[in-house]
Amino acid sequence: MYKFSIIDKVSLILMVLGSLNWGLIGLLNFNVISVLFGEPVNLIGRILYILIGVSGLNMIILFFKTKNSCK
Repeated sequence: MYKFSIIDKVSLILMVLGSLNWGLIGLLNFNVISVLFGEPVNLIGRILYILIGVSGLNMIILFFKTKNSCK
């Protein structure tokens, strides 16, 4: 069984937060990132978007790691 590292756990949390943000954008046209960090997304908002994207890539890699360890 694959044991989650701290990076995997943080990536999972960022993925959940990112998906909730996109869900709110789709349903209510409400962007949590722009509300918290300002409407024109400043440096902190851009870094957060980049971290969410990188965590998505990490989750893809994690999927293949866990798929191979289950065999």
